[in-house]
Amino acid sequence: MLKRRPNNSYDLTPTCTKRLSTAVLIILVISAFVYVCCSKGGGRLILLSSALRPVETANPDNLPESAIQVWETVPMRVTAYCPCSICCGQYADGITASGHKIQHGDAFAAAGPEYSFGTEMIIPGYNGGKAVRILDRGGLISGNRLDVFFDSHQQALEWGVRYLQVKVPSR
Repeated sequence: MLKRRPNNSYDLTPTCTKRLSTAVLIILVISAFVYVCCSKGGGRLILLSSALRPVETANPDNLPESAIQVWETVPMRVTAYCPCSICCGQYADGITASGHKIQHGDAFAAAGPEYSFGTEMIIPGYNGGKAVRILDRGGLISGNRLDVFFDSHQQALEWGVRYLQVKVPSR
């Protein structure tokens, strides 16, 4: 609290000094943030959301090295399954080993423990060539073997057994 002295000067108490120091610190932080935003925006203040671009539209040449996914090709035996009791037995409850609740139209794969849940892979002929995540496990799946998910048993049968060059993240 400010105390006025008889000579019209003010005495700063420790509480007042602490509040003043906090206020100065907040002003400095806000000033630094505005400076960074202005310098990134060519001298004009820009909204942070307008400075961000979705990865799909970003130019790979401008991305940092850590943001670029490096793939390696691995030969794999790829079979298929659906959520029915013929394919899944006692585990035909509509929930994958990772806890994912299966929805119609889902595209994911089951792999052995060599690949952690969430690992993305590009499997030729499946999901339009887009990456799918590992969301399930299987008792007979290990090593260079995958099981891709389909909505129906007939679709899984039509896939059959394929030996493919699957793209996996480099380790």
